[in-house]
Amino acid sequence: MSAAKYDLIVIGSGPSGQRAAVAASKMKKRVAVVEARAVVGGVCVNTGTIPSKTMREAVLHLSGYNYRSVYGMNYRVKEKISMADLAFRVQAVIKTEVDVTEAQLSRNGIDIIHGIAHFIDPHQVRVEGLNGDTTIEAERIIIAVGTKPAGSPKVPINGRTIINSDQVLELPSLPKSLIVVGGGVIGVEYTCMFSTLGVRATLIEKRAKLLEFADQEIVESLSYHLRDSRVTMRLGEEVESVEELADGTVVANLESKKRVSGDALLYAVGRQGAIDDLNLAAAGIQADNRGRIPVNENYQTNVEHIYAVGDVVGFPSLASVSMEQGRIAAARAFNDTHTSSNPSFYPYGIYTIPEISFIGKTEEQLTDEDVPYEVGMAFYRETARGQIRGDTTGRLKLIFHRDTRKVLGVHIIGEGASELVHIGQAVMIMGGTVDYFVDTVFNYPTLAECYKAAAFNGLGRLHRYQVE
Repeated sequence: MSAAKYDLIVIGSGPSGQRAAVAASKMKKRVAVVEARAVVGGVCVNTGTIPSKTMREAVLHLSGYNYRSVYGMNYRVKEKISMADLAFRVQAVIKTEVDVTEAQLSRNGIDIIHGIAHFIDPHQVRVEGLNGDTTIEAERIIIAVGTKPAGSPKVPINGRTIINSDQVLELPSLPKSLIVVGGGVIGVEYTCMFSTLGVRATLIEKRAKLLEFADQEIVESLSYHLRDSRVTMRLGEEVESVEELADGTVVANLESKKRVSGDALLYAVGRQGAIDDLNLAAAGIQADNRGRIPVNENYQTNVEHIYAVGDVVGFPSLASVSMEQGRIAAARAFNDTHTSSNPSFYPYGIYTIPEISFIGKTEEQLTDEDVPYEVGMAFYRETARGQIRGDTTGRLKLIFHRDTRKVLGVHIIGEGASELVHIGQAVMIMGGTVDYFVDTVFNYPTLAECYKAAAFNGLGRLHRYQVE
């Protein structure tokens, strides 16, 4: 039986695969998307970004976190919050997102084939589905399989008391105490959520600092919030072994001979490319020891007609960036040279509590590069909207060049940070200066006014130096 022929096969229907498929279909190409799950959306919709951010929203609402500064520290919308309360909202959002994704693919005439994809050769892919096997082939292929949580022989995942980040909502009940191993984005986000619910959390991270790629002043502010939420941080510590005791308690034995115990343990150290079933060797592609596929600036692998996008290519592993990678890879695959994107203007959103978002350079990077810069700082508590929202701890940091005044970075911690950062992004992309914020009227009362306050603060420092 001959293989069905397509212009493009996309393996994976997460953000990068979905955008690649739609972009190709807009170019009038015949596209097939292969998805191993029974539903589309990939890790992003089903176990990663969407569930964790929805859970965060449910945590903020039910715990009354945002209004404690107004109504008192004991204020709660619901007294006894259960895992079922959190899962209820998550499942509703997942279902809607799956429906939206399916509708979009269908509307663009894209074939969805459910099953596990294996390369037969560089152009042919066999899909093993529940209803039998199918062989398809295409001139061009985009690999968008995403990642899965990395495991460790030191940590015996059991899906009940010792879990990975895909299994958080499967916890039978809300633990009274939780050990989180891994101080990356995922580990820190879940530590924030559980500590906001009153769970006593211990965060173990082998590096000396959390989130080293972010501005350290902002990270210090987050660390203060974590400690204020009774989180114990064990930085510079490594786990030697994990065991479950007879009474159900989980113990993490550290290399420093410390013992940390809790009702449950979340292992969130890194992720691996989900390439196990692909048979990449048949296509002539090699991945590294973490399952990541090397690509060039056009997301081409070492095989000219095969591209890879999304988390499977490694850093930054952000859904927003993955979408852009998918769009660009499809454009390059079919020789569209007009599509462009500048990674230096990609924003980062870290959904801790409070959330962090930033774009551009950090103070640490600019210092290393010997760039003369000045900083302007604004605090949510100094704006009317900050007081109305009850967020009195947020801050916005504006970094600009001392000579040209061009905006070099925006770093925000506080609720709404991931929305607020886009104002700075627009100004930076247009090559704007800090004077833009001084000369622009912002709605009142809004958090956006922080830009104006930070600009005045920074220019005040600049003028002070010049006067002296």
